[in-house]
Amino acid sequence: MSLSATTAPPSRGAPSKHAQPRRRRGYSRFTRLDMKYSPYLYVAPFFVLFGIFGLYPMLWTLWMSLHDWDLVGTHTFIGLDNYSTLLGDEYFWNAVRNTFGMFILATVPQLALALFLANLLNRPLLRARTFFRMAIFVPNVVSVAAVAIVFGMLFQRDFGVINWFLGIFGVDAIDWRQERWTSWVAISTMVDWRWTGYNTLILLAGMQAIPRDLYEAAAMDGAGPWRQFWTVTLPMLRPTFVFVVILSTIGGLQLFVEPLIFANGNVIGGAQREFQTVQMYMFENSIHNLSKAGYGAAVAWALFLMIVVVSMLNFVITRRSVK
Repeated sequence: MSLSATTAPPSRGAPSKHAQPRRRRGYSRFTRLDMKYSPYLYVAPFFVLFGIFGLYPMLWTLWMSLHDWDLVGTHTFIGLDNYSTLLGDEYFWNAVRNTFGMFILATVPQLALALFLANLLNRPLLRARTFFRMAIFVPNVVSVAAVAIVFGMLFQRDFGVINWFLGIFGVDAIDWRQERWTSWVAISTMVDWRWTGYNTLILLAGMQAIPRDLYEAAAMDGAGPWRQFWTVTLPMLRPTFVFVVILSTIGGLQLFVEPLIFANGNVIGGAQREFQTVQMYMFENSIHNLSKAGYGAAVAWALFLMIVVVSMLNFVITRRSVK
């Protein structure tokens, strides 16, 4: 038998022996590139959007703060003059005092109540847990304007429900918008009602991630519910609690809509600036007064630095105290 009869010629469509390793090398190279660069492509949309709507406005505001900037006119470079003027501005420091006062009055009770409610909703024997978890979030989805209007009516001097209730115990009618402390209490109550449920659900999610084995081991050692909360729940909840504290700090130092509507749209926050926040003062010196936009930008950066410093302090204190 001849050799040509026993050996069939290779088909035209079949790949050669040299092409297959080349294809494997190309596929392997593509896989390495995909594993190396695809994670950056996945997170790129966030950084692109942050750069456009976050970083660029911040840098532009910083540039504006170095100028005598008129939004409808010209602008002149003045260096750090806006910041030196800001340090001697009594209205600015009044706004800082109001902001920190309402921040403390709103944040401390809010976090304590949120921690208590989250621990209550985390109990397995509680009936209708799903209903209560949904109901506690309702205040957060209500329009902030509607919340401020309703609470403004509740805290009216002559016909408000709060003064009516206090009158039952012989307390005279309080003009909640007239005094500094009373306005702080009213606005802080409004903030607490709106944001306590939101923080409760975040803390509840953190509690549900704690292994049940730890509670069972603590119960076997004789620890009651209160002891379990301090020795198991709170230490394991530390990362979530730190996150909630920082989030509340950022929101609490940026109070704007609640006090603005409580003041009936008066950007100075009361007749004598009793509850004007830093955000309101920034609005007064930028949008409300277009010729002082550069000074308003300096106020914005001062607020940003305050938020960074206070958030870092809260982060350190919370990590050391919650163990």
